Amino acid sequence: MIKVNVSIANISAERFWDNRKPAPNIQISTNINIVNIEKKQGESLEVPFVLTISYNPSIAQLSLKGSAYVQGDKSELDKIVQDYEQKKPPAQIILQSISNVVFTESIIVSRIIGIPPPIPLPIIPEPSKTQDVKPAGRDYSA
Repeated sequence: MIKVNVSIANISAERFWDNRKPAPNIQISTNINIVNIEKKQGESLEVPFVLTISYNPSIAQLSLKGSAYVQGDKSELDKIVQDYEQKKPPAQIILQSISNVVFTESIIVSRIIGIPPPIPLPIIPEPSKTQDVKPAGRDYSA
């Protein structure tokens, strides 16, 4: 079984847009880069990563750097390293663990510097006004 611990070492956030101006319609781009996968002593791996969040128009930019520490069976870890060396995507559990931590932290940072959060907020549809529509020309009443 694989166990992943994520640690953030550096957070950089900058707001370029004046808080007194209304924010324009924005587009948010997020990018998680796995820098490397290194074997460590024992049955563990270190997976350094960088998350970059850009806003368009350029109202802000966030960057989070850190490492995921992966522990598990030797065969599982060897497969992860082998897949990385063959340019295959990283294991889902590693990417999901990193994403969970960095997006949670980026939401907190975005709130601190007063910018929209880097994840889409749920949109609750307005209840539709349904009227009882009767077929034209017919009226059934008892």
